[in-house]
Parts: sequence; C-alpha cells; structure tokens
Amino acid sequence: MTATLNATYLIETPLDPRKVAEVMAGEQSCGTFTRVEGETDALRERARAVVQAVDFVGDVERPSLPNAFLERKGGPGVTGPWHRARVRIAFPCDNIGANLPTLAATVAGNLYDLGEVTGMRLERIALPSAYRKQFEFPRCGIAGTREATGVARGALVGTILKPNVGMSAQDTAALVARLCVAGVDFIKDDEVCANPVHAPLALRVPAVMAAVRAHRERTGKQVMVAFNITDETEAMLRHADLVRREGGNCVMVSLNWCGFSAVQTLRRHTGMAIHGHRNGFGAMSRAPMLGIGFQAYQALWRLAGVDHMHVHGLQGKFSQPDDEVVESAHDCYTPLAFDTPGNGDIDDRVMPAFSSGQWAGTVPATWRAVRRDDLLFMAGGGILAHPDGPAAGVQSLRDAWQAVREGESLEAAALHSPALAAALQRFGR
Repeated sequence: MTATLNATYLIETPLDPRKVAEVMAGEQSCGTFTRVEGETDALRERARAVVQAVDFVGDVERPSLPNAFLERKGGPGVTGPWHRARVRIAFPCDNIGANLPTLAATVAGNLYDLGEVTGMRLERIALPSAYRKQFEFPRCGIAGTREATGVARGALVGTILKPNVGMSAQDTAALVARLCVAGVDFIKDDEVCANPVHAPLALRVPAVMAAVRAHRERTGKQVMVAFNITDETEAMLRHADLVRREGGNCVMVSLNWCGFSAVQTLRRHTGMAIHGHRNGFGAMSRAPMLGIGFQAYQALWRLAGVDHMHVHGLQGKFSQPDDEVVESAHDCYTPLAFDTPGNGDIDDRVMPAFSSGQWAGTVPATWRAVRRDDLLFMAGGGILAHPDGPAAGVQSLRDAWQAVREGESLEAAALHSPALAAALQRFGR
C-alpha cells in the first residue's frame, strides 16, 4: 500500500459535506470536476486521495465567505443552511515526493477556491516517518540551542532590539553590549530591521559580534544573536556566511515572505540555528473559517528545517487567545511523524519562542500552560523598560521563573527580589 500523509480540514458548505469531501480529495489528486480520458480505475486506485472521515460539527445561518459559484447555481447554495464538518483526507506521498512547495500546494492549494465551500481551513498535518525523513531537520532545535547558549536548565531569557529601526550599527552594538552585561541568553532583531541603509548587515554584524565576543572573553558566556537576514535567497546565503565568519550561531528569517524553497536552501547551506519568524501568519489564521491553523503551518516550516518557531505570548499584546498560544507551544514539542512512538530515531522538535508584551507577570501563566522551560521567553519592554534598567529587567524574569518552578507566588518572591518588585509595580498597573 502506498504511504499517505493525512490532512484535516474544517469546511463550511450548503451541500452534503460528504460529497464535498470527495470533491476535495479528487481536486487535490488525480481528479477534476468530471471523469476524464486516462483516469482509469487502476490510476485512481494508485493516486487518488482518500476521504478517511467526515465529522459533522453543526449548522450556521449565514455563510462565512461569499461564493459566486453557489450564487450562480441558486437553490440551497444561496438559502442555506450552511453545514460545518471536519474532514480528514489521506494523500499518497508518491504523488508529491520530497517536494515541500508541492506538498503545500497539495494540502493548501486550490482547495480554498472550491465552488462548493463557503469556508475552508487546514487544521492539521500528520506524516509517516519514512516520508518525514526525506525533508530537512532542525540543526539545533531545543538541545542545540541550549548547548549553544550554555543554558542547561531553565527558560532562555531573551529580548528584542528596540528601537526597531533607526539605530546605527554602532548604536546597535552598544545596546547589545549592555544587554549582554544585563545577562540575557538571546537577542533578536525585529522583523522590520533586516538590511537597512542606516545599519546594513555588512556593518551591523561585525559590530554586534565584536561586542558578543568581548563579553564571551570576559565571562565565558556566549549570547545567541538572531540576525534578521531576510532577503532574496542568494543574499541570505551571503548574510549567513558573514554571521558565521564573525562567530555568530543564529540567523532569523521572516518565513512567509521568503518562502519554503529559500528557507530549505538556507538550511542546507548553514548549520546555524534558524529562528523562524511567522510575521504575517495572522492574515492566514485569524478568520476562523479560512486559512491555516498553527499545527499545519508549523509542520510545513519544520520540514524546511527551522529551529525556533514564534508562538506569540500569553496575556500579550496580540489578538490570539491564550489557549491558541498554549496549543501552538505544544505543537512545537510534538514530533511530526505519527508512526514513531516515543519519538524513536526522529527528534524534530523545535524551540517555541514566546514574545509580544511579555514580562515577569506573564511567567506564571506560561509555566502553568506548558509545565516546562524549553522555550525562549522574550521580553522587549519587559527588559528594556524596567525602571531600574535592563539588568534588573532580566533579573525580574529569572526570579519570576525560579518562583514558579518552586511553587511560590510572584508577590511572595518580590519580597526578596527588588527587581521583581519593581517590575510588578511598573508593569502590573
């Protein structure tokens, strides 16, 4: 039997969801709207996607999306009701091969344009282990990131360079030097600062890494800096080489705007950690009946070989509900292959990066949600805007993490932590 990958969708349609599921399976494999010459029974047996399950969710009174096809047809396509169902389809891996862009086109392509639906959302992807092994793996992941930073235990405390843009290369290096002294484990560029005229990577990388090296020589601590090398593919490879020559160990990419092929090429080119930034994901995910859920999204990018994935933060400044953030973090911890019990010889877990409005006060919710500290806990304002300076901001985070691990409230911990007390006073309001 041909190996298959499974994709799960949430659909909305005024038609019979079971019939729509069959349309989906045919459209994304060997079929079209009608049987054609050459589409033999033997070919269909070998290559057609198969509907595995259709589970009805409920009906709604209005369609989520307009649909000119159904309006032309009239009848129930216009008057409803509109049925929602969860559909699981098995796609033959041999139809796709080890081809990540085509995998994405198969599970998340023309399905969104089908005339039979008024809602379509890809929720989950599950892969057989033999097929998963044909794609890229993280080079660092959780264990490698801990080794590179020298943080064997506890959450990795990180920050984002602020202001986002405007600082010169030397200004940026001076800030990085301050943050190294403050005690951070990880520093990243903002997604909007890649190769600006006022601080090009050709100047910024050497200046920043000089500060990082000087700190390492004084203290033995290697701070990981994720340089935003987002660009066209060949430029990204040159930028990565520059970071490596200067002693760096991490690069950052705006995933959605570079694309799968570019990130795969970068992965094969460098052994440095790739910090995957998902900016733009909200355009794909915020509509409940359109787009792609995080599990499927991160699965595709893990096949490209990223090491870190952004999940946003609990009680943060963005729109995601906390349960979505929590589920996203657990997705990062879950192996992609569904037939490898106990993870077997496949460890493709990636480090979730919590960010957006994070500070010491959001640590308890994060700990309760994941019950582990294999994560990047990144605070911009929570460190850089601490009333007693960045070092106190970092200390407030470390003291908060120690408190939650020991079952102590932040208020109790603040009695013997001035940095945490000041953070609660400043940001708690």
